[in-house]
Amino acid sequence: MTTYIKPQDVPLEAGDIKVFELKSLIGKSAPIIIEIGANVGQTTQEFLRQMPDARVFSFEPDPRAIKKFKNSVANPNVQLFECAVGNQNGTITFNQSSGDERARDWDQSGSIRKPKMHLETWPWVKFETQIEVPIVRLDDWIKDKDIEAVDLIWADAQGAEGDIILGGAEVLKKTRFLYTEYGVSEWYEGQISLDAMCESLAGSGFVLCRKFEMDALFRSEEHTS
Repeated sequence: MTTYIKPQDVPLEAGDIKVFELKSLIGKSAPIIIEIGANVGQTTQEFLRQMPDARVFSFEPDPRAIKKFKNSVANPNVQLFECAVGNQNGTITFNQSSGDERARDWDQSGSIRKPKMHLETWPWVKFETQIEVPIVRLDDWIKDKDIEAVDLIWADAQGAEGDIILGGAEVLKKTRFLYTEYGVSEWYEGQISLDAMCESLAGSGFVLCRKFEMDALFRSEEHTS
C-alpha cells in the first residue's frame, strides 16, 4: 500500500484547478476521462475545448441536469450515462437540490447522501424532493467497456466520494489522476474527510499532490512520474 501523504502536509491553494492545467498534467492529445457528476455539461465542454480528441464518459443522475446536458453537449467523443456512481448497482434515493427565490432551479448540490451540515452552511439550498435513480459501481460498469487505462477521473459527487472509491477500487488502479471535491465538514451524512480519503486511496496507489479549498488532486504513483 502506498504511504499516504497527510492533507496538512500539502499547501492549501485558493480556488480550484483549471482544465488547461489538467491537460498539461495528462500530456495526451486523446485522453480517456471519466466525469462523475457532469451536471449540465459545463466541465464536459471545457474538456473538449482543451482536448478535442478526448473520450469522455460522463455520469449524471438528475433528470433536470440530464436534459440540459443533452441540449448543450453534442459530440461523438462523449457518452452520457444517466445514473449515479457509488458502491452498489441498481437504484438509490437521490436528494434533488433546489434553491430559495434567488435560485429556484439550482441543481448542482443533489446527492445520493442526505444533506447534513450543508443545510447550515448553505441554508438557501433546499432538498425538498427525493427521487429514485439508477446507480452503478465503476468496477462493474467498466467490465464491458474497451478501456484499458483511464487518464483522469473528475468527480463532483456531493458527499459520495467514499462510495465512488469503494465501488471503483479496480478502476482506480489503472487511473493516472483523480480530481475530486471533498468536504471540509460533513456536508452530507457519511461523507468521508480528506484525511480518510487520502488513506483509502493509498490502497489504489494514489497520493495527494494538490489541495484546494474544496477540491483535491491525486496522482497514481504507479502510472505517473
